[in-house]
Amino acid sequence: MFMETYSPEETWELGRKIGEGAKAGTVFALTGDLGAGKTVFSKGMAAGLGVTEHVSSPTFTILQIYEGGKYPFYHFDVYRIGDVSEMEEIGYEDCFYGDGVCLVEWADLVRELLPEHYTEITIAADMEKGFDYRKISLEEH
Repeated sequence: MFMETYSPEETWELGRKIGEGAKAGTVFALTGDLGAGKTVFSKGMAAGLGVTEHVSSPTFTILQIYEGGKYPFYHFDVYRIGDVSEMEEIGYEDCFYGDGVCLVEWADLVRELLPEHYTEITIAADMEKGFDYRKISLEEH
């Protein structure tokens, strides 16, 4: 299944809708090129979960936990992970198998750690369709 967005606001709104429908224990694996809109989508998802605090990409901290919404929101950015063992050091299993909603940006870098069931979200730009155009694919695993 895929959707198309034509602005950052539409990408954010799609994230919000998916966040609103998310259930506790769900893991979302988010992939896409640098600058594709992963953080914009993540901010929308957080809003859909009821997170009211400022959401930023946890590039240097790897994990940001937001507890103000209907479920804890575990937001990973694993772009700077050098080895998957670093994920164990930050306790990823507590998040992946916990009672919150987990979103992993750059999830393809830690694919072997993802649980058996997760939703993969891929964001792809296509400059021929416009600077802000995004094709967003969802696939259940």
